[in-house]
Amino acid sequence: VVVSKKRELLYVFLISVPLCTMQIQFADQKQEFSKRPSKIGRRSLSRSISQSSTDSYSSAASYTDSSDDETSPRDKQQKNSKGNGDFCIKNIKQADFGRREIEIAEQEMPALMALRKRAQGEKPLAGAKVVGCTHITAQTAVLMETLSALGAQCRWAACNIYSTQNEVAAALAEGGFSVFAWKGESEDDFWWCIDRCVNVEGWQPNMILDDGGDLTHWIYKKYPNMFKKIKGIVEESVTGVHRLYQLSKAGKLCVPAMNVNDSVTKQKFDNLYCCRESILDGLKRTTDVMFGGKQVVVCGYGEVGKGCCAALKAMGSIVYVTEIDPICALQACMDGFRLVKLNEVIRQVDIVITCTGNKNVVVREYLDRMKNGCIVCNMGHSNTEIDVASLRTPELTWERVRSQVDHVIWPDGKRIVLLAEGRLLNLSCSTVPTFVLSITATTQALALIELYNAPEGRYKQDVYLLPKKMDEYVASLHLPTFDAHLTELSDEQAKYLGLNKNGPFKPNYYR
Repeated sequence: VVVSKKRELLYVFLISVPLCTMQIQFADQKQEFSKRPSKIGRRSLSRSISQSSTDSYSSAASYTDSSDDETSPRDKQQKNSKGNGDFCIKNIKQADFGRREIEIAEQEMPALMALRKRAQGEKPLAGAKVVGCTHITAQTAVLMETLSALGAQCRWAACNIYSTQNEVAAALAEGGFSVFAWKGESEDDFWWCIDRCVNVEGWQPNMILDDGGDLTHWIYKKYPNMFKKIKGIVEESVTGVHRLYQLSKAGKLCVPAMNVNDSVTKQKFDNLYCCRESILDGLKRTTDVMFGGKQVVVCGYGEVGKGCCAALKAMGSIVYVTEIDPICALQACMDGFRLVKLNEVIRQVDIVITCTGNKNVVVREYLDRMKNGCIVCNMGHSNTEIDVASLRTPELTWERVRSQVDHVIWPDGKRIVLLAEGRLLNLSCSTVPTFVLSITATTQALALIELYNAPEGRYKQDVYLLPKKMDEYVASLHLPTFDAHLTELSDEQAKYLGLNKNGPFKPNYYR
């Protein structure tokens, strides 16, 4: 019976429901609730409730997040179906789920798939032993399997303790890859996994693929003699590239390094378009925040900052920008954003986003002055931008809300919402667009091929940018997806511009 009251009149609608159906449903429900959950079941139920808003089949959460026990992967003895146990992951039984995710990613990574077909017969990486430290996601899996198809042997660890997709790691382990990573590693686990990749009897890397510089730093610190056989380093992040330039300046860089981060195909695509889409995804999944009318300050107006600002502005947010570089600052102003110092707006903003690649951008002084409920997150690679360590003091209370979401509560009751403990928001809390990662991953693959096959003397112990010809080749591999058709220069036009008809069309200094 449904009763509706409108304009002083009472309407009664009778809805016919078969009594037997209702009885069956109630019986089932009674039987279901009469089951007493086991100890593990109760824990899984409570964890699934707390994570319900972030669970997905992506890096935001893994199948294993709410189904596995609390045993550390380091304490487990696991083997794949072929009896190989040279890996350490959360749960090898999730391999089938991970394989499906990898197959989906392959459809959105046309350049890597094309690279497999074009170069598989030549095996340009035959004999290469690549040790990698990147985010372990379905997209990375496609890259790893491409490198394997081109002849390389791979051992891999994660560059972020929260970004690993457990089911994808399982699929890679089942496929014979030596993977050491799981979502939610401790700091000790993080370095242990990197060491397991590097320190193995009978296997020594001759190529490094790094994201953030931690792997390079570990080898330099613990196993410096390994650099005698390493042909090159490929690095894709601002943080890692900065470390490489520091080593080069100090005369301590032992091998050639390729700076993928500053290649055009990384800066103008991954950093910009990836962040433009994933910033909203990460904030929505973790906080369910409405963006319209919110005041947001974005620290840094590089390509990552540009992407974040564009997305938030389109959603109706009031966006402020902080910047140290006059050129980027002028770009922000001409794009319609107000340039401020952080201390000028810190009391009034609803969301604070860091994307500078620097350290101590948001320090305790600013955290103390934030309004109640302010959301604080980081879109840079490293967790150094927000001074999270300063919040771990006795007078402040930490309260876990859901996976990767914490309330930090002050004695007066004020609280801020801290996401991913200051680590990279999009890969820790949500997903990133596969297609744009195809561009970066293809650039990484070509950089490895270039350094591995380069004749002795072509590259010295320094940091290099990827040749523009390769940048353009990577871009061209992605154009067929859009049914795009390039215009070709005539001989007369090419001569007038002083260019080869087939490129490169940009000078090497172009960024």
